[in-house]
Amino acid sequence: MNTRNLLGAIAVGVALALPLGGQTTTTAKKSPPAAWPSPEERKRIAEASHADWQRMMAQLGLSVPDNLPREESDPKRPPNAQRNPNGNGWTDDGRFVVRSAWGNWIRYDLDHADVGPLPDPLTLENGEHVTAPAAWWSQRRPQIAELFAREIYGRIPADTPAVAWETIETDGHALDGRARLQRLVGRIDNRAYPEAEPTIELELYLPNAARGPVPVVVAISFNFPPGMRFPGAPTGPSALEQTIAQGWGYARFVPTSLQADNGAGLNSGIIGLMNRGQPRTPEQWGSIAAWSWGLSRIVDYLETNPAIDARRLAVQGHSRYGKTALVAAALEPRWALVFASCSGEGGAKLHRHDYGESVDIVASSGEYHWMAGNFLKYAGRWKELPIDQHELIALVAPRPVFITGGTQDTWADPVGMFRACVAAGPVYRLLGKEDLGRTEMPAPDEELIAGDLAFRYHEGGHFDVIDWPTFLKFADKYFGKTKS
Repeated sequence: MNTRNLLGAIAVGVALALPLGGQTTTTAKKSPPAAWPSPEERKRIAEASHADWQRMMAQLGLSVPDNLPREESDPKRPPNAQRNPNGNGWTDDGRFVVRSAWGNWIRYDLDHADVGPLPDPLTLENGEHVTAPAAWWSQRRPQIAELFAREIYGRIPADTPAVAWETIETDGHALDGRARLQRLVGRIDNRAYPEAEPTIELELYLPNAARGPVPVVVAISFNFPPGMRFPGAPTGPSALEQTIAQGWGYARFVPTSLQADNGAGLNSGIIGLMNRGQPRTPEQWGSIAAWSWGLSRIVDYLETNPAIDARRLAVQGHSRYGKTALVAAALEPRWALVFASCSGEGGAKLHRHDYGESVDIVASSGEYHWMAGNFLKYAGRWKELPIDQHELIALVAPRPVFITGGTQDTWADPVGMFRACVAAGPVYRLLGKEDLGRTEMPAPDEELIAGDLAFRYHEGGHFDVIDWPTFLKFADKYFGKTKS
């Protein structure tokens, strides 16, 4: 398998290990879990994604080098990298290593990870420095938001269709009577292109003990089969159980019924509906922006529910959905708080920190669909990016942000995420809020939650449940306990 196809297989394989989502039945019965994709279906989607990736590369006049040396003799290969026995990539001290289609290798060398100075979030495009909150809101913040829309995540259309919410199931005795469940579907007007049938599917749990409107945490969720969890994740109370015990509501949003998590689905879902089934142009939205649009429509619904305090809404996501949570909070001011777990490249990780997953990997045919087509311009040219991810965190300011990483989750680069939080600090201070209060990486399991920017470096791998107690403690500063 060549490098380009290998990169597609890595990310598409992860995405397709999850059910792709489907239409919700209008009966009171819960739909059965979607079938696990067959090898043939995975191959079909990977090939269609690669074809769409090539089409976008051609639109942009881009190509990958065709004269790279053999990986075995490549002088850029990390010195400790060993070929995996199955021929699928390399390993460096147990960590996955691969060479991108642009010739860059995944590296795990903190001493040489910085690849360029970070853009200053408080310097205007004309070179003037922002010294007052008014200039941030009227000048600098719009500049940063425009760059993220045009170059990174894509523009959300202004004329998106209406969403009509329908309750399809209720259960007043969920969680052994501790909560009431409302299963909803947001039906999107698809008359402009009936071939696309996106929906927004939501499970909403509210504590039965509450005696008034409650805060709600909306978790962007993988559609794992029953009983499945991330490898190595500890057992114990789930995020749902912990949140209900806090006296708050919990909502679960599986976004793949709105927009597929692969490039083969870009001519369907909400993106396909808006494009009438035609391919994207370079500035149009990718899946992350589409999912964040769906989250805003969820806020629309939550604001109509009298059992919910819509001033106290948090959005949470892990991995690719941690990226989505950050983007959603940056774009939607009604999110009062955000928890982005192990979000990595395209999330809280700095592009200019060459450690673990890189710009090149997200620009590959397995992950490019998350982003605007324009993002592909920066593969192999990371220093040319006009912004970096600390500025995405800054777009959430002055609202609270909680970022996490794991000691064993080196692919997501927890150090690069921590440094992004530090680099976003000047914006928080400008707006009268508290930054991390630290510039050095914390010890494992240390809680940096005293300020409005918060970080936790948990002992372990790529999972989020271990950080929920700290998140709830952090959020309690802003949401508080509810009456019962």
